[in-house]
Amino acid sequence: MKAISRLVSAAFATSAAFVFAFPVNTLAADTATLRIGTDAAYPPYEYKLPDGTLAGLEIDIDNALCAEANLKCEYVVGSFDGLIAGLQSRKFDVIAAAMAPTAARRAVMDFTQPVYPADIRLVAAKAAKLAPTATALAGKRVGVLQGSTQANFARANWAAHQVTIVEYQDQDSAYADLATGRLDATLVVGPAAQAGFLSKPQGAGFAFAGDRISDPAILGASSVIGVRKGDTKTLNTLNAALKKIHDDGTVDRLMRKYLGADASTQ
Repeated sequence: MKAISRLVSAAFATSAAFVFAFPVNTLAADTATLRIGTDAAYPPYEYKLPDGTLAGLEIDIDNALCAEANLKCEYVVGSFDGLIAGLQSRKFDVIAAAMAPTAARRAVMDFTQPVYPADIRLVAAKAAKLAPTATALAGKRVGVLQGSTQANFARANWAAHQVTIVEYQDQDSAYADLATGRLDATLVVGPAAQAGFLSKPQGAGFAFAGDRISDPAILGASSVIGVRKGDTKTLNTLNAALKKIHDDGTVDRLMRKYLGADASTQ
């Protein structure tokens, strides 16, 4: 959970650098390969194992979708803030990266039905006793993933109230600055914070600060898969497969595997 839920400014990015996990060619209409753009630095949603293999909740769901639709998943790994530009330039066919369905994104791509729910949280030092409000964060520095819905939320709700919003190309850099005191807090998808920071030694002394954030207008209510505008064939294929893996319990099973025994789409 790269926790559910990321980007608006990236919709217009044209210069983001990509590291391609596989050779990229134009996808022929009659092939059975689905090229998936993702960001492999957002555990437990998308990450790399020591041998370079991609893993995580998003990856397992993608693989289940491809199996159900009789497609071959082929992953293209890049920075999150360049994914929309990569989709539009046909470097891949869909985006699967814990992406929330914001109105700004909907203007430049289509979305599948919801894959799993979002959980956006503020992380800060326990002793700081912060909360995800403009009043509590006044005078503080809050780190966010560049191009994410967390960044959009923070700018829209906190930046005008003396809260400094610091954007990072990857969430690990935000964690590093939080641990060393360069940041007062970071706004992130909850399970991603738990797996990528709070459960590790550098996360000792830190915790979720306050309640989860709920703002459907900016953050969206769930994670979805982004599809190029007008690609109804891919959209319909994924929605049909997604319904099946929801109905047979695959998505709930994978959520419990990566997010804990209480995780559910319900």
